[in-house]
Amino acid sequence: IEEWPARIAEVAMWLVDHQLNNKISEHFGEQLLRLPLKKSPHIHCGNALRLDWKKILPPDKCNYVLGNPPFVGKQFQTVEQKQDMDAIAGDVESHGLLDFVTGWYFKAADYIKNTRIVVGFVSTNSISQGEQVGTLWNYLFQHFNVKIHFAHRTFAWASEARGKAHVHVVIVGFAEFDVENKRIYDYETEKATVISAKNISPYLVEANDIVALSRSTPISESVPELVFGSKSTDGGNLIFEPGEAAQFLERWPAAEKFVRPYISADEFINGIERHCLWLLDAKPDEFRAVGGIMERIEAVRKFRLASKKAQTRDKASEPSVFAEIRQPRKRFLAVPKTSSETRPYIPIAFCEPTTIVASEIYFCEGAEIFHFGILSSEMHMAWMRQVCGRLESRYRYSNKLVYNNFPWPSPTPEQRERVEEKARAVLAAREPHLPPRGLGTLADLYDPLSMPPALAKAHAELDRAVEKCYRPEPFDSDRQRVEFLFSLYEKPTAPLLPVTPKTKTRRSQTATTTPQPRKQRTPGLTDQTPPLV
Repeated sequence: IEEWPARIAEVAMWLVDHQLNNKISEHFGEQLLRLPLKKSPHIHCGNALRLDWKKILPPDKCNYVLGNPPFVGKQFQTVEQKQDMDAIAGDVESHGLLDFVTGWYFKAADYIKNTRIVVGFVSTNSISQGEQVGTLWNYLFQHFNVKIHFAHRTFAWASEARGKAHVHVVIVGFAEFDVENKRIYDYETEKATVISAKNISPYLVEANDIVALSRSTPISESVPELVFGSKSTDGGNLIFEPGEAAQFLERWPAAEKFVRPYISADEFINGIERHCLWLLDAKPDEFRAVGGIMERIEAVRKFRLASKKAQTRDKASEPSVFAEIRQPRKRFLAVPKTSSETRPYIPIAFCEPTTIVASEIYFCEGAEIFHFGILSSEMHMAWMRQVCGRLESRYRYSNKLVYNNFPWPSPTPEQRERVEEKARAVLAAREPHLPPRGLGTLADLYDPLSMPPALAKAHAELDRAVEKCYRPEPFDSDRQRVEFLFSLYEKPTAPLLPVTPKTKTRRSQTATTTPQPRKQRTPGLTDQTPPLV
């Protein structure tokens, strides 16, 4: 967009031209000079999302489109950038959640229509993870019939610019036509590996062109529901910060029966003690006698009345309770919504119903040790890392996207018993380090640098027990795990997928996400989820 970088690029092209002329001169023994410079590189200074690429370079004169578009997340886009996205992707459902880089995918897909042009873009890895996958790739499949030819899976890329942090990127090559020899480059180890693939899915693994869409219920049968906790919307008046509850009870000891432990993701992982006022089902004549409680309830009422949201103002008539109440009534399994990407496993634990669960925690009421074992395994973590969204670089777990789409195994009784045995061993390895026996936290135990050897060993044994529920052979990488899980995911969704007819330029696929007439269903959709349009 700016003039100065465009001129730097122009000079760089001249320098490379001069360097190669010198090499040619050395090779042929004849001086080749093109000075003074007359031939100029065709560099166009302008907004790439607003310019008409076909006028700059007619598609029939183009072979490849290569680029490194800007990396700007949805929450960091300027007003002008959001306007650019509206202009280029305004008819894409939920386009507001897309990163800025996706604008180049839409632009390029339109440019290469009815051509043999191949596109290759360096991009943030968000385009192959989480909710963006469905929004971006479903549209590209539906409107432009693109096929991914090659993919470099996530790797760290450091910019040479001063002060620039490392970013994790992917490289995706695609076109409107299909090819037989597709390639996936993997960087899970220090040495990159490359494999051939029959088809590359938007998650950059070998699978059909399917995506995991939000579901209101689990795709696997006989697994408990996972929901998020209560939302206070109280201006902080029903919540006690660390140490504040003790001071409150010192002044108002009669309030003790109404003060309960309270966990959000941060408290759960880092062992921070917070409390809240929990007056659900409490008798008004009991808490009305406690002046401190009534002061806080009045503050909640005023806070909600002052809200710009009508829904919040309506809740001002019930100021003594949380605005949204979802609280388990029996022992539950807690899963934090947000967790560090450096942890090998998301910390998951059982909690008692006396603890109030905030909306940043998912809970599975009545979960058994088997469910803990599966959710704490490398199989589930590999699925989570591929399908979940991100908050900055941290994992953003989702019940509708990750949990409800996860293909659970169908173990034999012996296999289930083995998983339960190894899951108990994981809990036993934690026990000496956590309260009341120890002073550690889940953050301490799942830091890759401080994870106790006994816990690491217990998890490794649990991982193997879970993998055997899927197949006898071990998996060598997360990519293999995800590919296998997507093959399972496709089975229950295949009847919902239309079949792509055979054409001369496209290999027949048994399942795609190309929408058909309304009577047909899209993978992951339920009666409660509207179809993509």
